[in-house]
Amino acid sequence: MCITVFLWQAHPLYPFLLLLNRDEYHSRPTKPAGWWEGEDIIGGKDEVGGGTWLACSKNGRVAFLTNFRETESLPSARTRGDLPVRFLKCKKDPAEFADEIIQESDQYNGFNLILADLHSKTMVYVTNRPKENKPSALQVSPGIHVLTNSSLDSPWPKALRLHHNFKELMDTYDEGEVHVNEMVENLMMDTTKADKSLLPGIYPPHFEYQLSSIFIDFNSPKGRYGTRSISAVLVKDSGEVCFHERYLEDDSWKEHAITYQIE
Repeated sequence: MCITVFLWQAHPLYPFLLLLNRDEYHSRPTKPAGWWEGEDIIGGKDEVGGGTWLACSKNGRVAFLTNFRETESLPSARTRGDLPVRFLKCKKDPAEFADEIIQESDQYNGFNLILADLHSKTMVYVTNRPKENKPSALQVSPGIHVLTNSSLDSPWPKALRLHHNFKELMDTYDEGEVHVNEMVENLMMDTTKADKSLLPGIYPPHFEYQLSSIFIDFNSPKGRYGTRSISAVLVKDSGEVCFHERYLEDDSWKEHAITYQIE
């Protein structure tokens, strides 16, 4: 599933700042964030599909992905995790790559994809499940945005709560440096469930209720499901990037951070 809150071109110190929870079955093999062998790409890796949900490149590109909540799926769909990787490896700008993806969007199950180029200060949101039922790409405006498993900035209860709490915490930092661990603890480990009457009504109520918190952890008929990692990406106006990750491994939470300079 996944949920992410991000700040785009609206802070004097951080042109881009992101927090992202990746939700997945605990049995699905995953590599924690790191530099990919032979690539200028940093991110976690899904060892089943070979793709990623969030990754950055040394040349100032960022891509992240959430699945779209729906009840039907294509049995032979292409893996959505390839989309961020393809963008980071290509030379196209976000809008050009979005146009390419739109042409093949019917080959994928529902997705939301954010593509950003920090050099050109360009960010594009592309989805194959828009409200008008036609794949579309939109420029993302400066400010705070939340992406869940519906359209960008959809008013799901946990999205509204995350947006409010993020803004409130950012206000306490004013224009200074943020504290990553405080943000992770206070924002992304929130287990508050939504009022059942406010659930989107796509999945059975008992299942949606378990998914209605920002941090998820429950036992489903298919096995334990929930938040497997919490990522934070902080890009400073100097071009310094810090990729921080808290991840679950063998039922223990581990933490690491990688810092690099955009080329």
